[in-house]
Parts: sequence; structure tokens; C-alpha cells
Amino acid sequence: MAVYGKKRVIVCDSDEEYAGLFSEFLRRHTDLPWDLYTYTDVEQMMGCEDKNHISMLILAESTYDEKVKNLSVERLIVLSESGLIRWEDVKYIDKFQQAEDVLRLLLAIYVEISDDGFARIKQDKASVLIGVYTPVRRSMQTSFALTMGEILAENYRTLYLSFERFTGNTELLPGENGMDLTDLLYFSNSEKEKFRFRMRSMIKHVGNLDYVPPVRYGQNINLITSTEWIEFLEKIEIIEEYDYIILDLSESMQGLFDVLRMCTKVFTMTKNDAFAVNKLNQYENSLMTLNYQDVNDKTVRVGLPEKIKMPESVEMYGVSKMAESIMDIMKDIAGLKNLTCIL
Repeated sequence: MAVYGKKRVIVCDSDEEYAGLFSEFLRRHTDLPWDLYTYTDVEQMMGCEDKNHISMLILAESTYDEKVKNLSVERLIVLSESGLIRWEDVKYIDKFQQAEDVLRLLLAIYVEISDDGFARIKQDKASVLIGVYTPVRRSMQTSFALTMGEILAENYRTLYLSFERFTGNTELLPGENGMDLTDLLYFSNSEKEKFRFRMRSMIKHVGNLDYVPPVRYGQNINLITSTEWIEFLEKIEIIEEYDYIILDLSESMQGLFDVLRMCTKVFTMTKNDAFAVNKLNQYENSLMTLNYQDVNDKTVRVGLPEKIKMPESVEMYGVSKMAESIMDIMKDIAGLKNLTCIL
């Protein structure tokens, strides 16, 4: 029986194995905002659905029949098998790609026809924001943030966001036509009621860790105001999908200190050379002078081995040598959720 208020989404593919596996994958995502029905025969589907309003009909190219246009369908989506554009007024998605990528594209299409947001996932506690920032260059800040994210993601829903102008990790960059963090911020302002859909359609994964691709053009970071960043992060918290949100912060962004103030904990990388010590002292003095002593109070200084080999793939950060060091640090930190259960 359909849940009141949800849209009707149909998958139809004569390839029974694909139809079954793909539908099973979609049903595992219990927070999706639609009711899913699966068919392997287009004639049977036509007979069962002729009187129903269908939000999205997802039809394999090899199963396509022109008669489906007689159904009441808002969006007709063809799972392309040949790579050819064969019919007009149809959305095409490459069938032979990872299921997560197909789902992201489906959500991006769904947001065009939906006027509601995802049902909020109830949790006992709000998201914990963890800030990672240091004025000291080449101190492995991003590697630290990603590694902590991978560790947390083993047991908690964790999101990683990079605010660097130029990320040093090309694995995370969006594809040529892909969207990035600034696009998501735009949607949070212009399509507030659809923000959950837009965000879900942009989320990518490394291992168990979710992330939004960092900015492709670094200068865009400079144009976003402190208020915009704060409101953006508050909206992500309101969605309540994540236990932890890791913020890989940069002095290039406006309102850095205000974002640090939002965090439950702040991790600051340190080094022992004189220049690094002077930079850290200047940074901490600035916090005190500008009345951000509370940021200092919740900051944990982290000194990492200078020569530590990281895996080539971000997905392996959680089992790296750095992960061992970070887990030792996390054992003694109060203010986060019960981290001892992941150690």
C-alpha cells in the first residue's frame, strides 16, 4: 500500500536480474521520498498502471514501448544501453554505471517535479560539527580531516566538506560537468524547500564517508559571506541525516572564526619550527583579541609525524598509519559522541 503523500515511481526492465538488483538497491534507501514498484514486462505494467499517476517511469531502453506515453507520467526516464538519443521528451541515464550514480541522477530529476522535502530522519542528538583548521601550511590538515572522517564513518553517518580554495586531492573534485559545494550553497538559498533533494543528489562517497565535491574554481569561495556559510551549515544540520560533519576549513573563506565557533571541537595542526610556532601564536592571539576565546577553549592541538606515508587512495585513509595516531587522539577527547565504541 502506498504511503500517503509519497510519489509513485516505477522501474520496468525485461532484464529480471537487473530489475531485481536495482530495485533492491533503491529499497535499501528507506529514506527515499517515493513508493517504488517494479515490473519486468511492459504490457503487465501498462495494465496495472493505466489509471495511476506516475511521478517517474524508469524504463530500460530495450524494454521501451511507445505506448507508455499513454500513461500519466510526469517524467519518463530511459536507462540507456546503447548511448544513443532515440526518443524526444525523455530523460536519459546511462544504465551501466554504479547504482549510487544512477540514484543521484534520479534524485536530481525528481527534484524538478517535487514540491516537498525529504522526511526528516529522527535522531536522538543533533549533528556534531568538527572543525579542522590551522594557519600552518603543509601540515597535513586535509589528510587529517579525511582520515578522521573515514574513522567516524565506520560507525556513524559522517559528511566531509572542504572549504579550501584549491584542494590537494583530485579524487574528490567534481567531474567536468559535475556540481560542487558552491552549487549546493546556491540551491540552499534559491530552492530552500528542495534543499534535501539537491543535497542528496550531489553527495558522493569514498568508502563509507559522504562528501560534497569541493569547489572547482577557488575564487568562488572568497565571494561567500559569513552569514551565508552559517545559514548553509545550519540547513545541513536541520536535515539531521548526519551524526558528524567534518569541516576542512580555510582562511580564504569569509567568517572563518564564526564557523569555528559553531563547531563542537576544533583540531589545529601544529609543527615545531619557529615559523609555525609564530603563526599559531598569532592566530590564537587574534582569536583572543577579537573575542573568540571560546574557539581557543575547544581547540585541540595536533602534532603529527612529519614523515608519514599516506595511501594513494582516500578510501584507505581509515586504515593508514595516520589513522592509528588519530584514534589515539580521539580516545581522550570529551565533547563528541561516544567515540570509545569505535576504537
